[in-house]
Amino acid sequence: MAVQLEGKIKKLLQDKETLKVLVTTDENGTPHAVIKQTLHLDEDGRLAYLELLESSQTNKNLVRGIWFDRKVSVVLKGKDGESFQIIGKPVKAVITGQEFQKHYVDIRRELGDVDLAAIWLIEPENFREETFQVRKAQEEARHPLFKHLDRLANRLLWPS
Repeated sequence: MAVQLEGKIKKLLQDKETLKVLVTTDENGTPHAVIKQTLHLDEDGRLAYLELLESSQTNKNLVRGIWFDRKVSVVLKGKDGESFQIIGKPVKAVITGQEFQKHYVDIRRELGDVDLAAIWLIEPENFREETFQVRKAQEEARHPLFKHLDRLANRLLWPS
């Protein structure tokens, strides 16, 4: 089931300085993680990934994702340390038409003599913030007794 991504995530996807990592799996379930700056959000709220290499492992894994209903993960990290993980499912590969032509022209203008193998559309199914401070607060609220003994000892020795 698709979810709508929140404003912070949309801003990170639009920012060229955001680090974007796409994680797929091969036929054995082995993760394949790569930095993919050609990820963006389309008008329908799906992630659109421009694959430039027809024979890449990512392209093969995305095909497998459609065939065998496998999920992918996208990790975004902004320049201020803000971080999100999106779990989604590849639903379509666009290889022709007006949308393909537009992206093909744009990517060649930006990167020079490159090809566009496909525009992969990934439907987001869920997401969560992974920024350390946010996750630390969530985990401490959920598990207040999960503390290393040295942290407890330090509080006894040096109370704030």
